[in-house]
Amino acid sequence: MKPTAAILFTIVLLLILAALPSAQPQIPSGREVVSPSTYVSLEPVGRGSSFQIAVVLKIRPGFHINAREKSEDYLIATDLLAEVPAGFKSGEVSYPKGELHSFTFSKKPLNVYQNTITLRLPVTALTNASLGAQHIPLKLRYQACSTEICLPPVTLDLDAAFNVAATPSSSKPAHPEIFPAKYPFPHT
Repeated sequence: MKPTAAILFTIVLLLILAALPSAQPQIPSGREVVSPSTYVSLEPVGRGSSFQIAVVLKIRPGFHINAREKSEDYLIATDLLAEVPAGFKSGEVSYPKGELHSFTFSKKPLNVYQNTITLRLPVTALTNASLGAQHIPLKLRYQACSTEICLPPVTLDLDAAFNVAATPSSSKPAHPEIFPAKYPFPHT
């Protein structure tokens, strides 16, 4: 084979090898497995109003995160904490019920979340809440696993942003797809 033909053959062979899928699938980080979004049930939130913050978690197919009510002591439960500023009062986070699933690494089924779940936090804007743009910082902690591996636990900083108006009469329901009217927490 002539040197030019050998070089051309080598280049074509390298291009073909580069185009082949890798034998080792790349393992995502825990941050890549869950996509969180925050929503507030009123816009604006009136002073003296009760409202909700929802954190919607979209979990990558093929993965799960441990439910709040964990099945085993060694599991890391999903947890949402709010750093509520002065002028606001929060209640307890409402976590959905998990689903029991069997995995090869556990002798008994585990309580997990898959697909899309919503965490809800009831909040009240007190009569002394600052007017205008406000933020409630949130910390979301979870551990994502597949059927074969568990990734290191992740803590994400989230932010619930909203506006505060002087009176509850200014408030209008927001995001009806997330906050149906039948949800048990009152809006005002």
